[in-house]
Amino acid sequence: MEIAGVKSKAHYLAIDLPQSDDAFVQAFPAETSEAFCEGHNEAFRYFGGVPRGIVYDNTKLAVARILGDGRRQRTKVFSELQSHYLFEDRFGRPGKGNDKGKVEGLVGYARRNFFVPIPRFVSWKALNQWLEKKCLERRERRLRGHSETIGERFERDRSVLLPLPLAPYEACDKRTTRVTSLSLVRYRSSDYSVPVAYGHREVLVKGYVGEVVISCGCEEIARHRRSYEREELIFDPLHYLALLERKTNALDQAAPLAGWELPSEFGQLRRLLEARLGKPGKREYVQVLRLLESFRLDDVAAAVRQAVELGTIGFDAVKHLLLCRIEQRPPRLDLTSYPHLPAAEVTQTSAADYLALLAAGAR
Repeated sequence: MEIAGVKSKAHYLAIDLPQSDDAFVQAFPAETSEAFCEGHNEAFRYFGGVPRGIVYDNTKLAVARILGDGRRQRTKVFSELQSHYLFEDRFGRPGKGNDKGKVEGLVGYARRNFFVPIPRFVSWKALNQWLEKKCLERRERRLRGHSETIGERFERDRSVLLPLPLAPYEACDKRTTRVTSLSLVRYRSSDYSVPVAYGHREVLVKGYVGEVVISCGCEEIARHRRSYEREELIFDPLHYLALLERKTNALDQAAPLAGWELPSEFGQLRRLLEARLGKPGKREYVQVLRLLESFRLDDVAAAVRQAVELGTIGFDAVKHLLLCRIEQRPPRLDLTSYPHLPAAEVTQTSAADYLALLAAGAR
């Protein structure tokens, strides 16, 4: 596959309904338990119900061990998935692809018809939306030896499917770990940031197919895109602003802020603050950045832009303008309440000034 311009190896889940030949295919960046479960969630949503029985190969995602008498010891994740949807399972004999010949044929069909030529999409989500569309189009086909289309035969399948539960299975890998002194949490060989206030605390990490969610107690403290690279650092700059407010000298060298693209008015505000206040101006700039912890970037940027235009260069002014924007009320910048804000000095126009300009122009 080519995802966002990068060549990637894809692992795809294929599910076939033998009576109607209806099928569902979805691709994932890795063959993991959360991808296996998410594929089932999406397949059951696509079919509008749950097949009463499913035949599997002996994937390690579902089978922890094959016992001496041929019985399978299921993995914990697969047992949870089966308990959630209440379908029966059956496993093919090792090395006997003919036990599930229909789905083996679907695997080849998908490879030839969906993945040749190599698909190019901006994201895995876009790829899977396209794959689902191709599966829907396939329902219009009338296979050899049948008088009805796949979609017409699927209606008989639909009538005997188990109903969907109220909510899909939570397709994620759960792990507990401890936050490091650098406010990082390691998950699957990559590090993800959390707010510095949670350093050295126990947290729960939930690894979904597309994102990593970190919680402490009952509170969600961080949410990041999922990385499938090794030794990658995934930062959220907002997680480190509380520390930078105390150590402002590190503002330009802080790794979590590297590559953080902000609207140009933020840089303009920083230059004006530091020109007026020096080092305290850098701290006020970080305080302005911390508004992004609670408010949308567009709103904060608009308040910063307005403060620069009005010449009210300071954190209090930006916060006041931001709240006025959100509450949709006119700003009232009272300089007696905020005496440190620079007051605009307007002198009375003098006719002598004009005469001096005219005289200078005549020379």
